[in-house]
Amino acid sequence: MTPLQGMPLFAPGMSVASEIVSAALHDGDVVRAGDIVVVAQKIVSKAEGRLVRLTDVAPGEVARKLAAETGREPEMAQLILDESSGILRATPAAIIARHRCGHVLANAGIDSSNVEGGEAGTVLLWPEDPDASARAIRGELARLCGARP
Repeated sequence: MTPLQGMPLFAPGMSVASEIVSAALHDGDVVRAGDIVVVAQKIVSKAEGRLVRLTDVAPGEVARKLAAETGREPEMAQLILDESSGILRATPAAIIARHRCGHVLANAGIDSSNVEGGEAGTVLLWPEDPDASARAIRGELARLCGARP
C-alpha cells in the first residue's frame, strides 16, 4: 500500500483522477493496470460540490420532530431525511439511517468535519451516486495513465 503525499484540499470541480495521477508522479510512481486505488468519499463529495449550508435548508415538520428527539438542528435533520430511504434508530448520539444508496450510516453520512465552513454550518453530503463516481474516476485514471486500475 502506498499512500499518496501532496494531495490538495479538494473543491468543487476538481478532478480526483488528475490529482491522484499528479500526486503519484510527484512521488515518483504511476498508476498501473490492476492497481487498486482507494479514494475517500470526502474528496469525491467535495469535488462533486456536495456542500450544503444549513441556512439554505427549510426543515419540515418531520425534521423538526426528529431534531427535538435527538438534539440536532432541524436543518440537519431535514438533510438526513432527504438523503435517507429510512431512519433505523434516532438517539442523541446519532441518527442511524439507511442512505438512499443502501448503506447504513450515522447521520446519512453527512459530515462537517474537515469541511471549509463546517464550523459555520456547512456540511458535506455523500456523492449523488457513489458507484457512478467510482466508475468515472476509474475511467479517467485509465485515460490519463493508459492503464486500467
